[in-house]
Amino acid sequence: MSDENPSASKERIAPFPTEDLEAAKATNEPSPDMEENKDPNLVTWNGPDDPENPKNWPKGSRWKNTWTVSLFVFISPVSSSMIAPAMQNLGKSLGMHSEIEVYLSMAIFILGYAIGPIFFGPASELYGRVRLLQVSNVWYLAWNMGCGFAKTKSQLYAFRFLAGIGGSAPLAIGGGAISDMWSAEERGKAMGVYTLGPLLGPVVGPIAGGFIAQYSTWRWVFWATSAAAVGVQAVGLIWLRECHPGTLLRKKRDRLVQETGNQNLHTSEKVESLAYKLIHALERPVLLFTTQPIIFCMAIYMGYLFGITYLMLATFPGIWDGVYHESPSIGGLNYLSIAIGSFAGLFFNLKLVDRIYRALKARNNNVGKPEFRMPSLAVGSVISTIGLFWYGWSIGHTHWIMPNIGALIFTAGTISCLQGMQTYIVDSYQTYAASAMAACAILRSLAGFAFPLFSSYMYDDLGYGWGTSVLAFITIAIGWTAPFAFWHFGPKLRAVSRYAAG
Repeated sequence: MSDENPSASKERIAPFPTEDLEAAKATNEPSPDMEENKDPNLVTWNGPDDPENPKNWPKGSRWKNTWTVSLFVFISPVSSSMIAPAMQNLGKSLGMHSEIEVYLSMAIFILGYAIGPIFFGPASELYGRVRLLQVSNVWYLAWNMGCGFAKTKSQLYAFRFLAGIGGSAPLAIGGGAISDMWSAEERGKAMGVYTLGPLLGPVVGPIAGGFIAQYSTWRWVFWATSAAAVGVQAVGLIWLRECHPGTLLRKKRDRLVQETGNQNLHTSEKVESLAYKLIHALERPVLLFTTQPIIFCMAIYMGYLFGITYLMLATFPGIWDGVYHESPSIGGLNYLSIAIGSFAGLFFNLKLVDRIYRALKARNNNVGKPEFRMPSLAVGSVISTIGLFWYGWSIGHTHWIMPNIGALIFTAGTISCLQGMQTYIVDSYQTYAASAMAACAILRSLAGFAFPLFSSYMYDDLGYGWGTSVLAFITIAIGWTAPFAFWHFGPKLRAVSRYAAG
């Protein structure tokens, strides 16, 4: 058994039943059996206030680590969409003869997001968050730099896909890192900062990419993001601190072995071969996705919203150039509407999500439940739907500011939905938070890859109004019903799950 969130008890404790161990690890509370039998060789935290426990770090240290993790989460999505304003120039330069080939140059990066988390999420639970973040960032940097030197479309596709695999690591690891450091009552704000990266990154990229496309070569799109990745790596080397409890306890065990010479010291994880642990960890996201209705349903809706976002990012240049006749640099500024919407959604959640959680917890005899995250998902779904209808029916019929307002409203609702879903998953699967988020990332990334590829065909047949309305109707069908379903059935689903916290 893994020691991801070890119980907050005295340093030396005896083994106790599996059910109690899982509950203790998930809630960071001592099991009732822990004091009865003591194992003098078991290494864990020195009580509930142990300063080495990441949840007991000073708040300033936790925020510094949260913002540093968020930087890693931010840089990869920037690269994923920064190519959007330069896609046509890139296509002409590398001999792309169809729209789907051009869109593939952007979307194939997201396909890497579906592959990487299968490994990176579980591996971070075995080897720690810091090592995986830094190694994967170097991998991404190298292949992204190679995209700028590509001579053929095949080279570009291959390099973009490999860069996407490396760039997927922060998205798979970040949710687990937030869970390591923050309690459920505080986690909403931290998760809001983390959620901003995947949504704001794809916005900042095209704004810069528009000016690069107009005043320089498309190759600088890749070289500029590689330079930014170097800066993020430097910040990580200085500020990033290991926060995975299992890794910290293993380091503590190794330190005590050196100090005392006692080779029998151990943590609560089973002694297994490295190959077995890795295979077991790699299969966990697939197992969670296929056996846990909570993760399956959340992954579908999260993937759908992620897909619409990338569809919008991919089709933006065609709207501002083909419909409103704006230059690439000026057209790129329209992505600011998505950025403003991201900040608006984040502000809403920072102000209300933890407050709502605490209020509902107080009404429930001071017992928190993951379902208390559902109000933000419900409100966000309604806002997203309104934004989609507004956006689709205003294109070409009104002033250019109106589609921007629609995109702003949709994005504000989307970030509220993403925060609600991610915090619900982390609250429900605390011990396996990284694996649970990796399971969701698979479908989310496949949707982000596929949606831009069919966008041109959909809008050619249905137009912007009805094409976007179809997306909005599906949002109603999924997003308006899911919060109420999980509010009523979520506790039962968690009660029968062997992975859910408690």
